[in-house]
Amino acid sequence: MPSAQLDGDPVPEDGSLPADAVAAFGSEAFGFYVHVPFCATRCGYCDFNTYTARELGGGASQASYAETAIAEIRLARRALGDRYVPVETVFFGGGTPTLLPAADLKAILKAIRDEFGLAAGAEVTTEANPESVDEKYLVELCDGGFNRVSFGMQSARPHVLKVLERGHTAGRPEQCVRWAYDAGFEQVNLDLIYGTPGESDDDWRASLEAVIGAYPDHVSAYSLIVEEGTRLAARIKRGELPDIDDDVHADRYLIADQLLAEAGYRWYEVSNWAVSEDAQCKHNLLYWTGADWWGIGPGAHSHVSGVRWWNVKHPAAYAQRLAAGRSPGHARELLGAADRRFERILLELRLADGLDLALLSEKGRAAAGRALAEKFLEPLPFADGHAVLTLQGRLLADALVRDFTD
Repeated sequence: MPSAQLDGDPVPEDGSLPADAVAAFGSEAFGFYVHVPFCATRCGYCDFNTYTARELGGGASQASYAETAIAEIRLARRALGDRYVPVETVFFGGGTPTLLPAADLKAILKAIRDEFGLAAGAEVTTEANPESVDEKYLVELCDGGFNRVSFGMQSARPHVLKVLERGHTAGRPEQCVRWAYDAGFEQVNLDLIYGTPGESDDDWRASLEAVIGAYPDHVSAYSLIVEEGTRLAARIKRGELPDIDDDVHADRYLIADQLLAEAGYRWYEVSNWAVSEDAQCKHNLLYWTGADWWGIGPGAHSHVSGVRWWNVKHPAAYAQRLAAGRSPGHARELLGAADRRFERILLELRLADGLDLALLSEKGRAAAGRALAEKFLEPLPFADGHAVLTLQGRLLADALVRDFTD
């Protein structure tokens, strides 16, 4: 999971973990996240740890990236010891992983399989820009062991895509869904963004209808967040575009949930819908339920047995460290019981399975009781000891988490 660089304790040069963390490894599900930090162009709203060819500078290249990532996979094997813990999920994100040749993504996946083994039925996902793949590329990935693909659609309306500075043509994501299923992919996701300046309710409905017409088995829909330092933020600050309206975001979410539910999709996390339990993204569930993963790549975050660390951000520094036989880890922290409890509340409340009320303090349980009275929580799960958000509660999930963790 790429993120902002944070302060923390030093990571040992060999990447070794505390002995108790290694001893506990295998008690939770384990996955790999592979960050591929390259993009053809930078979208105006994006603040992820990604680089275009112009921004990359010396010391790093797309051509050598697979070899560098494989070096970190081998370091992970040494750090985690010899215990056999097969990998249940692998997720290639970015950036645009599919800017790399399919052979490179397959080589990275093969290294994970060779070093750790893949569990039976392991979920292997790559994100993809619709313009970065074709039928042949998808067939090659599927033949190489990938079984899930997530396309960044964002919108079906050209004028909305223009504001987002997305580089694909309207209609291409739906075509990619057909190609993916024809290639043999078992699961396909489309990502949407709502609340873009200049987007109307009708535009949003048209995007949802386009998704439903393509019928992927999974849909993610996220509200647009304007991050400081992005071109979109600068345009809004200059008055070229209207600012974000929280009420509009809430209305768009309600429209999404209604149309997707009518089409047979069910929410299982606040921003994610699937046609069945099997179609849910197992890798993201691994994050949301506090399991373990190793993040490969510059800026990637990892978590194993209560130890969390994050890599240096720039691809050149990342490559140089691994070439020298050193861990690319920038810093790490040991999560105490209070930290882990807080994160469970933060993440599990967003899930349709809900949050165990036993995790809450006395003050938190009182806040949950008020949320129930205000119809932000479902009554039957509450009576059974779980906090499950109602539709209105989903709109206020972040505020409720703050109340529950006070």
